Amino acid sequence: MDCGDEQAKHNGHAGGDASEWKKVAEMRSVVQAQDPASKEEDDFTLRRFLRAREHNIGKASAMFLKYLAWKRTAKPRGSITEDEVRNELVQDKLYVQGFDKVGRPMIYLFGVRHLPAKRDLEEFKRYVVYILDNTCTKLSAGHEKFAAVVDLKGWGYANCDIRAKLAALDIMQNYYPERLGRVLLIHVPYVFMAAWKMVYPFIDDNTKKKFVFVADRDLDATLRDAVDECQLPEVYGGKLKLKGYCRSSPPPSSTSD
Repeated sequence: MDCGDEQAKHNGHAGGDASEWKKVAEMRSVVQAQDPASKEEDDFTLRRFLRAREHNIGKASAMFLKYLAWKRTAKPRGSITEDEVRNELVQDKLYVQGFDKVGRPMIYLFGVRHLPAKRDLEEFKRYVVYILDNTCTKLSAGHEKFAAVVDLKGWGYANCDIRAKLAALDIMQNYYPERLGRVLLIHVPYVFMAAWKMVYPFIDDNTKKKFVFVADRDLDATLRDAVDECQLPEVYGGKLKLKGYCRSSPPPSSTSD
């Protein structure tokens, strides 16, 4: 399922005001005149692009048309299959499980398991798309965003991959706008900040606000404030057992020192 499809279940335009939906209609007229494939995308998808460009119809239309062109190249068969990203999946560095207290699907990423020496950049890009699309299928009615916890315990220079970070950022910001709700960065080592400073200028202002660095002393309270115990992974003191692609490789221990 493509990321816009889950909203097709809605009847009418739930959420947003009349003036916003009017702009969506105007935007649809613009993009359909330039690319007939626009008809396949629902109004909620167009609205996300419109919001990402502060309701500027011209800028939002240009962004959306770029997305359609990218989609034909990145997902020529409509979706990414497991076989196309198997080398990434078997690393079990990312889990899409559970929901936060406001109903957003959760992604848990363990940075120490990403090894740039073993990755192929094109496969990694496909993996990002695969994860985002699969996360979007977990969105319930009325929700368009997901949340994430990025656990950097044990992260070091061997895990540093600026090219991959920029590639993921490019895909998320340009082709999946208004999907990211919040990212909690936890167990952040000092060495990570050098890499963060290199990536930070490429993050748009709205997205920058969604990244939250959590101090170790605040970790338990922050996670429990965001996620119910039954939805919180066991590695953080909750009851949710993380199940990755490679069942023989359990998630790393992430309790605070």
